[in-house]
Amino acid sequence: MRSSLLTLAAGCALGLQAHLAFAAQATPNDPEVLRGAYLARAGDCIACHTAPKGKPFAGGLPMNLPMGIGKVYSPNITPDKRDGIGNWTFAQFDEAVRHGKSPRLGYLYPAMPYPSYAHIEPQDMRALYAYFMHGVQPVAQVNKPEDIPWPLNMRWPLAIWDWMFARAGVYKPNPQQTAQWNRGAYLVEGLGHCGACHTPRGPFLQEKTLEPGGPDGSLYLSGARIDNWYAANLRGDLSDGLGRWTPAQVVQLLKTGRTSDFTIVGSMSDVVHDSTQHLNDSDLQAVAVFLKSLAPVRPNSAINQPQTPVMTAAARAGGPLYAAHCAMCHQAQGQGLPNVFPALALNPTVNTPDPINTIRMMLHGGHTVQTQANPTPMAMPDLGATLNDQQVAEIASYVRSSWGNDAPNVSPGEVAKIRKIAAQP
Repeated sequence: MRSSLLTLAAGCALGLQAHLAFAAQATPNDPEVLRGAYLARAGDCIACHTAPKGKPFAGGLPMNLPMGIGKVYSPNITPDKRDGIGNWTFAQFDEAVRHGKSPRLGYLYPAMPYPSYAHIEPQDMRALYAYFMHGVQPVAQVNKPEDIPWPLNMRWPLAIWDWMFARAGVYKPNPQQTAQWNRGAYLVEGLGHCGACHTPRGPFLQEKTLEPGGPDGSLYLSGARIDNWYAANLRGDLSDGLGRWTPAQVVQLLKTGRTSDFTIVGSMSDVVHDSTQHLNDSDLQAVAVFLKSLAPVRPNSAINQPQTPVMTAAARAGGPLYAAHCAMCHQAQGQGLPNVFPALALNPTVNTPDPINTIRMMLHGGHTVQTQANPTPMAMPDLGATLNDQQVAEIASYVRSSWGNDAPNVSPGEVAKIRKIAAQP
């Protein structure tokens, strides 16, 4: 037995030495580096580690912390040896990405989704390390210190947070599911870190659950407000989830940013642009299969058929305003124009309990995400300068209670609050 263990340890040591030897002389075109580049796309690393108009992975992107306590700035993760991670060993890289402990900063703020990245398998971590060391251009850009007042900037309490809430390990395939389902679960729970936005958080800003099979698993990907947008419910609910969607529609949305009657809005646009449109069809189909397997948060039996609820007076007042300002594009019955203007009828974004996305789009307008499949984005005009808070609330209430939609009414006070927060830098 002891001989077998020694043989295994020697084999592992030789494997690690071979990997380190490869890492020392790899080139950007090596298969391991290219695989790491693909995995970095899946993890959307560029989104947080690239400032506006900045160089890729050089950091500096400001991230607002909750309750207005300050900002943190993403670090430089290029292989620059002074400002980046060029001197990091694989063990240090792995410790930072999967366990939130940087050799330079110590415990990381959980703005870094390391509780999800803990699921990443060792061979994928080695490919990511090869990519960041040999496939990324080094950038000499000094890291910005966090903008948090003392004593809130002390990092030692993060060790307690980590001990309490970041206990996930490497993904373990579910033997009762198919290989395709397990691949989708691995990407969603790990590299894709979808729960970081789409799962509600608790009083200590922790994700209430990290996977559908864990405690409170029914809350996984059930929707949450983050960064002043509402990250959608990705479970099987018919009204505000993916219950009416086919797997093919999920794939199309992640690949192109739109379906025939739905369009990505908000911060998810960056995810599609930087990450999901670059995934291969096999991985996108696996993600769709996994998402479609998630049970609804609320029972669907009562809403299998669209039923327009009784409108309030406020919602009825929005009808003429909708006809004047919205029907030209979204059509009189909210059906939209296929592949041009999204439908509002039975639209999951319109039906979310939180109306912030609907209100933000009305106030400030926006553009559809630009992808390789849809290179010409469509624009929605902003109505915030034309309509007051009462009028916006009336249109939103009308839309959210028409054509089978069944979401709560919107008050002028909610519009005023969202108008204010959405205008903040």
